[in-house]
Amino acid sequence: VQLVESGGGLVQAGGSLRLSCAASGFTFSSYAMGWFRQAPGKEREFVAVISYTGGGTRFADTVKGRFTISRVNTKNTVYLQMNSLKPEDTAVYYCAADTRFPLVRATEYDYWGQGTQVTVSS
Repeated sequence: VQLVESGGGLVQAGGSLRLSCAASGFTFSSYAMGWFRQAPGKEREFVAVISYTGGGTRFADTVKGRFTISRVNTKNTVYLQMNSLKPEDTAVYYCAADTRFPLVRATEYDYWGQGTQVTVSS
């Protein structure tokens, strides 16, 4: 099983980034996919999750209205579109996979990527 995040970087406040997570080694279309983030000195926190069909989504209150999550099962990829970024969005962003939906606790997920750094400057 492999999850590889990409798309992170440095952006000014108010800007946008799109993160991607490419999956392999499991039946992607049978798994819900989540995004989490972890800032230095803080616990890993839920950001968003999408059901295995893409028909269901859930977002943390802190990102609702600014972030969207989507997936393309034929490409084994899930995306996190982040708009109106704020300095407090600075963190390492991780994607995760599990057959259950919707899971919002990091400890419940089976598979994890290595993360991609997002830094938002003020």
